[in-house]
Amino acid sequence: MYLSGIADEAGKPIGTQIRAHCELGWKHVEIRNVAGVNLASPDMPETTFEAIRERVTEAGLQVSCFASELANWARPISGDFQLDVDQLRTAIPRMHKCGTEFIRTMSWPNDSDNPLSDDDWRDEAISRMRELATIAEDGGVTLVHENCSGWGGRGPEQSMRLLEAVGSDRLKFVFDTGNTLGHGQDPWEYYQGVKDHVVYVHIKDRQRSDGKEQACYCGEGDARVRDILTDLYAAGYRGGVSIEPHLAAAVHLGKEAEDDAAYRIYVEYGRRMTRIVEEITGG
Repeated sequence: MYLSGIADEAGKPIGTQIRAHCELGWKHVEIRNVAGVNLASPDMPETTFEAIRERVTEAGLQVSCFASELANWARPISGDFQLDVDQLRTAIPRMHKCGTEFIRTMSWPNDSDNPLSDDDWRDEAISRMRELATIAEDGGVTLVHENCSGWGGRGPEQSMRLLEAVGSDRLKFVFDTGNTLGHGQDPWEYYQGVKDHVVYVHIKDRQRSDGKEQACYCGEGDARVRDILTDLYAAGYRGGVSIEPHLAAAVHLGKEAEDDAAYRIYVEYGRRMTRIVEEITGG
């Protein structure tokens, strides 16, 4: 297993993100936003992307995944699907330049103001994902669906239904340990339902206390982080393990890494994750 992380939780500038991963001694980085703009977004000029890519390459880092905005928590099922199509088409050549196969997607939350029926939500999510999978197939990249906002993140049954209905080798699964608790789900049960399709892992952890949950350092909460990684490794998993601490920064809550404290927390989280993985793998 190799270690990576969604680096904008260490800081907004790409230099800060690179510095955190170099300090950790990691060879991979998962890039989401740089200075507030997503790496896969058409809003990022090509010259800016190229400058970022050059700095990452010069630092000896490999991009493990594009943490895109595809079908995410800010894009309801009733929204403009063309945003996702345009972002994926923008991302594909950039992914090839970075030498990365994976791009993260979700599957469109229902509209809170004018929700679709469960069946209509399911059908529209599957239809849209089929189109994105076709684009991914043509572009030679792989969509990794995260158990988060969207129809396919409602539970392991929905996740598997989505993968099976789309039926593409270019749609796989990224399992996020902490999202389960954040959505009132059992982490071990969810993991067991999808583990045969997991090609990438996001690490968050959460503690339950007095009927509430809050983010915590990996291995200190109730997300079964150590158990899940141990089981994956025993089953032959050797893919990416990418941290997303949500302690000092959480993009979906409007919390960005603004100061040195965020950087220190990110690096400490990474060190603890390194120890856990070394204990599991014996390396």
